[in-house]
Amino acid sequence: MSENLLTGSDLETIRKEGLTVEEVSSQFEILHSETIPLKLDRPCSIGDGIVAIPGSDRKALISIHNQAAAKGKMTKFVPASGAASRMFRSWFNYYRTKGFNDTEDARILGNEIIRFAFYDDLSNVISRDGRDIRSILRGNISEILEYILTPKGLNYAHLPKALLKFHAYPDHNRTSLEEHLVEATMYVQDKNRICRIHITISEEYRSDVENYISNIKEYYETEYNVKFEISLSIQFPSTNTIAVDMEGKPFRDETGKLVFRPGGHGALLKNLSTIEEDIIFVKNIDNIVPDRLKPETVLYKKILGGYLVKLQEEIFHYLRFLNENEPDAKQLSEIAGFCHERLCVVLPSNFERFSNRGKKDFVFDILNRPLRVCGMVKNEGESGGGPFWVKGKNGEQSLQLVEKVQIDAGSEKQKAIWKSSIYFSPVDLVCSIRDYRGKKFDLGKYVDNDTYIVSDKSYKGEPLKVLELPGLWNGSMARWNTIFVEVPSITFNPVKTVEDLLRDEHV
Repeated sequence: MSENLLTGSDLETIRKEGLTVEEVSSQFEILHSETIPLKLDRPCSIGDGIVAIPGSDRKALISIHNQAAAKGKMTKFVPASGAASRMFRSWFNYYRTKGFNDTEDARILGNEIIRFAFYDDLSNVISRDGRDIRSILRGNISEILEYILTPKGLNYAHLPKALLKFHAYPDHNRTSLEEHLVEATMYVQDKNRICRIHITISEEYRSDVENYISNIKEYYETEYNVKFEISLSIQFPSTNTIAVDMEGKPFRDETGKLVFRPGGHGALLKNLSTIEEDIIFVKNIDNIVPDRLKPETVLYKKILGGYLVKLQEEIFHYLRFLNENEPDAKQLSEIAGFCHERLCVVLPSNFERFSNRGKKDFVFDILNRPLRVCGMVKNEGESGGGPFWVKGKNGEQSLQLVEKVQIDAGSEKQKAIWKSSIYFSPVDLVCSIRDYRGKKFDLGKYVDNDTYIVSDKSYKGEPLKVLELPGLWNGSMARWNTIFVEVPSITFNPVKTVEDLLRDEHV
């Protein structure tokens, strides 16, 4: 997109987004080019890219985790930018078309509504209007949707998932945000009883979330005898990307202004890089369970955390040795073996012909990278990404988390490899973003910038195409050192639709 095609107001819009004309032009060119699919080599399995931790190792790993947590090295990072609108998509469609009463969904809602954690709040807002929820359920049940979805009642279709009531308790029903606070007390609390949590939110919900936190924080600090340090951030406007219409022209709103859209969860890499703590647990806002299921989830959080800390200590030991010495061939062979066996690095076929200096530089570069340990569950039909061995441009293999949209849909071989995977990524990971000297890595250096995605979206009913940046746990971490660890399926309980709240894990 040439600068002479832009108006003065376009240039001002670009400047306000924190972007340059060159960056926008590059985005525009990508939107007009073919995406580059990843080339799957094989799915990961136990012993081939996925680690199964023996039961005999768990106690030691938990102890390692607890010691690191006590030192204040840990925090929890919760992506919570999304609205709940997708959770209620089917209900909202019924509400708009007024065709709910005679559907199976209406019968389910009528029979099951009391099981939702938001039932008490719903009943209260209906009572506020001088009405009774039971009489509405016996009559025009479509009215219930209005009270659930719109500002007339709970306004759930227009709130962030963080503020939705997820789980019911005898004395106090909790939002997903509250559940994350409680869970954080169980594995990121330090010796001074401080729990650090960073939550990413949308600008439009900032005040709502801030107000909610201010209202509940003291209650949970008293209840769990902790002090919360909660920080919030929004997706940086400079990570927004330009949209194009279905003809490939820059999309403009009704006033003629260029339209920019959030660059997907990959844009949160900048938010992640602002965290000061060394060890960061990443977990989506909707993947949270009630107290009765937290113990097993916390157990494996600590196992993953301990595994990362232990591995990090080994990596740092080798890096300090390499930095201070000129190792001989035997020592370099040992370090290369560690990279291959523990970090799943496939060494170049001609590695043994490298000079000692070449070997030293190679293994130092491999070791001196951000580190992540990711939990993997058995695939039980959930939609999303999975762990694969992927071939790069030069034929090198690496461990990657891959989304289905990233593979060549026209290749039967690639689709067969995708279908053969028996593991699924629940986005349950712990990572380290500081090097052996304690300095933060420049996370942008470890992104595979070819792993962007072009998605179909809409703006006020008008179709458009947008560019999504390499995903936070996909392309944005493509060049991190990556370890996949098997964890039980009970640790993964996402809420993608409102009906998921009726699963046994959530009621």
